[in-house]
Amino acid sequence: MKFLVLPSLVAVSVAAAHAQTPPKPAIPAPAAITAKMSASVAVPATKPKLVVRHHMRPRRHAPSPVIIGVARANRAATQEPSTQGFVNAVQVYAYSDGAIYQLYAAPGTITDIALQPGENLIAVASGDTVRWVIGDTSSGSGADKRTHILVKPFASSLSTNLVITTDRRSYHLQLRATSRTAMAALSWVYPADQLLALKRAAEQAEAAAPVAQGLAIDQLHFNYAIGGDKPAWRPLRVFDDGRQTFVEFSESVAVGEAPPLFVIGPGGDAELVNYRVRGRFYIVDRLFDVAELRLGTKTQQIVRIERVADGTARRKGQRS
Repeated sequence: MKFLVLPSLVAVSVAAAHAQTPPKPAIPAPAAITAKMSASVAVPATKPKLVVRHHMRPRRHAPSPVIIGVARANRAATQEPSTQGFVNAVQVYAYSDGAIYQLYAAPGTITDIALQPGENLIAVASGDTVRWVIGDTSSGSGADKRTHILVKPFASSLSTNLVITTDRRSYHLQLRATSRTAMAALSWVYPADQLLALKRAAEQAEAAAPVAQGLAIDQLHFNYAIGGDKPAWRPLRVFDDGRQTFVEFSESVAVGEAPPLFVIGPGGDAELVNYRVRGRFYIVDRLFDVAELRLGTKTQQIVRIERVADGTARRKGQRS
C-alpha cells in the first residue's frame, strides 16, 4: 500500500512540532552604562612635619667616693720629670716609698731605668707585655754592679704601668708612649739611705772618739765594787775622775738592750739618774756611793755598784 504524503500534512506536522517547542525567553538588551565624572575636590597642600627622634643616652652614674679617692691618691703620688731633675739626659728622681714615677718613651727608642749600684733585681711586672718590650741587663761588677731595666713601646699613645722589686725596695712607674719624644734614662737618689749613712758615720766616729778629753790616768779612781746578778750586760768596771763617773760595758751592750741606772740614796730610795751613752760607756755627770743597774719587769735583774775605800778595791774595779 502506498502512502502519499501530502504537502498540507507536512505543513501541519511542522506546525505541530513548533507548537510543542517552547519559545526562547526574550533577553533584554544591555543598558548603556554611562559614567558621570565627579567634580574634582581641591586638597590643600600641607608640608610634611619633621619628626625629631630623641636618642636615649645611657645614664651616667657618678663614681663612688672610693674610686675618686684612688684617682686622687694616684695623681698626688705621681712625680713628673722636671727640668731641674735632669743630669745631662738622665732624669734623677728622689726616691720615696709609694711614689709613682712618670716615664715617657717612644717607638724605636729604648729608655733605660737604672737602679742603685749593688741593688739586686728580683722581678719586673707590667700591665701590658704585648705592646711593650721590657728587658734587663747590668753594668759594672762587684759592689758597683748596677741593674738596668730597658723599655720600648711598639706604638705611640700607649700607656701602662711597671713594677720593679729588688732586695732593697720596690719601684712603681707609669709608662706613656709618645710619637717622638722619649726619655733617654732615669735613675734615683735615696735621701733615706744618705741619712742612714750619715748616722752610721757619726756613730762610728763617736765610738772611735775617746770617752773623755783630758783624763789623766793618775786622776782616775777605780775603787768601785760590782755585785749582784750576772747578766750579759754586767759592767766590766766602774771608775771616776773626781767629777764624772764612767761605767764600762762589753761590746754586746751596744747592740743589745741597755739597763737604766738608778742612784740609791741614803734612805734606800732609788732615783733614775741622767747619763750619756758614748760607745760602750755610761757617763754620769756626778759621783755616787751606791747605784744599781736594773732590767726586767716580772723577773728583774739587778747589778749593784758601790764605791769603797781606796785600798779595798783593785785599781781596775772590784768584781764579785
